[in-house]
Amino acid sequence: MSDIQIDEHGCLRHLLTLEHLGHEHIQRLLDRAAALRDSARAGDPLPALLAGRTVVNLFFEPSTRTRTSFGLAARRLGAFVVDFDIANSSTSKGETLEDTLATLEAMHSDAFVVRHKQNGTPALLAAHARRAAVLNAGDGHQAHPTQGLLDLLTVRDHKGRINGLTVAICGDIRHSRVARSDVHGLAALGAYEIRLCGPQALLPSPGEFPGCRLVPDFDAALEGADVIVMLRIQKERIEHLPGLDETTYFARYGLTQARLARAHRDAIVMHPGPMNRGIEIASDVADGPQSVILEQVANGVFVRMAALAELLQR
Repeated sequence: MSDIQIDEHGCLRHLLTLEHLGHEHIQRLLDRAAALRDSARAGDPLPALLAGRTVVNLFFEPSTRTRTSFGLAARRLGAFVVDFDIANSSTSKGETLEDTLATLEAMHSDAFVVRHKQNGTPALLAAHARRAAVLNAGDGHQAHPTQGLLDLLTVRDHKGRINGLTVAICGDIRHSRVARSDVHGLAALGAYEIRLCGPQALLPSPGEFPGCRLVPDFDAALEGADVIVMLRIQKERIEHLPGLDETTYFARYGLTQARLARAHRDAIVMHPGPMNRGIEIASDVADGPQSVILEQVANGVFVRMAALAELLQR
């Protein structure tokens, strides 16, 4: 997949995963997002970098944050945005995704933002794209690269670096595309230790995340952490875990103020949303001074602006 992402000149062609993307490309995207954000905060008009470009949102799964964020990002840079109506499209009549892509590309679409429940669908479309760029907005449990980038930017804002940090990620790691993209990005930028925590049935196999520590005990995972990433857990998954319900899950894996005290005093708390308050995280932590959750949301727009500009300014 990494070969598809980079063109013959070493430039970003598609954004499908942070795995093997490399330090240089990741830092470039973060720096570009920060520069766009600085301009916006200074009250400077954002440049119409995507004027005359068309960005098509192909969301085959429900989404509020990511879809809205990509739409805002494209429009603020001057692009025309098409929210493709999946339910009434030809895909519901049996047309292949590849043919749908070819049809829309023939209409001079410049970029496709793709979210799909099946692993590898954005990469499949990227392999068939003749001219347009493909951005992965989340596929199955495999990757969510712009979420990973906005998490990295938020950490860098508060810590000044990624290199040398200890990061604890807790929740349903096994099924989390966010966890995978976070791990790939953190590793590329030199995080010291990445701890993965959750119920045993929701932890990945030991070989899937080389270099990470699997820590079933949440208190131990939090000890001395610089960054804590809490993941949403689907309530139906809790119901199928032996000996766990929402109350016991929170007792064992919920982030409370008492547990947060085990981390460094200046540790930051993150969550990709949507949150299940009282299951994954206590409200006083989610809304507390160490929470940067709303900053993650704000950074998402600028990261997606940077990604679109990087891919379409060719």
